[in-house]
Amino acid sequence: MSFKFCSLSSGSSGNSEYIETDNSKILIDAGFSGKAIENLLDSINVNPRELDAIFVTHEHADHIKGIGVLSRRYNLPVIANTETWYAMDKKIGKISDKNIYVFQNNRHINFKDLDILPINTSHDSANSCGYVISKGNRKLSIVTDTGIVDDSICEEIKDSDLFFIEANHDIDMLKFGPYPRALKDRILSDYGHLSNDACANLLGDILRGDHEIIQLAHLSRENNTPIKAYETVRNYLWSLGLDVGEQITLEVAERYTPSNLIDLEKMEIYAKNTTRN
Repeated sequence: MSFKFCSLSSGSSGNSEYIETDNSKILIDAGFSGKAIENLLDSINVNPRELDAIFVTHEHADHIKGIGVLSRRYNLPVIANTETWYAMDKKIGKISDKNIYVFQNNRHINFKDLDILPINTSHDSANSCGYVISKGNRKLSIVTDTGIVDDSICEEIKDSDLFFIEANHDIDMLKFGPYPRALKDRILSDYGHLSNDACANLLGDILRGDHEIIQLAHLSRENNTPIKAYETVRNYLWSLGLDVGEQITLEVAERYTPSNLIDLEKMEIYAKNTTRN
């Protein structure tokens, strides 16, 4: 069996994740131009003509920029909740009626050989969601663009083998940085983004120390650094007695290029320059 995950790009500039199994190949979001997404897929030896669908988290440009082009070019279904469809409809251009699919958050979707559960997140958008995606006894959780993580999110994502979790900003860098006050307040609000500290606290609450893989995602370019995000989360997990490196694998998702390919079936990580089989 095959169950693979690769973050194609992650950050405030654009976001897209690729998931592949024996019978399905999907994208979560497409936040760069269609051409850029094609190039990102090509860099991991994936032909966009082989894609089965694009699932959408919410309607902000850094998550939907390439969706319309890709859907029209490759006849791809676009799958989102009703509120997100209304919010992004005019932004992505005409989509063939046959490729418009709608779901409700918190209801399981059986998509080919995947079980996909869209879960509510807390963001300043129409109705944002994360995804908990399972195949067999393996499970991955994608949680970005949320100001808070409540008990319902924790309950759904616990026991995941891979956590793709937002660590958007360092609080001090944001507070004393160049952003205007209104934008700082928005990011720090319950409808903004998770800080490094909030991400660390979340992971500390749910990790078992059973060789889980974590990729820190959606880092701000202005208000964070990969080293700061990594060290904040690592040091907190260490303080709880979790051995990052032995019990836990911790990485930071790349901003403009694909991150390491993760094979969830084998729980192995392949360097991003490794040719896929």
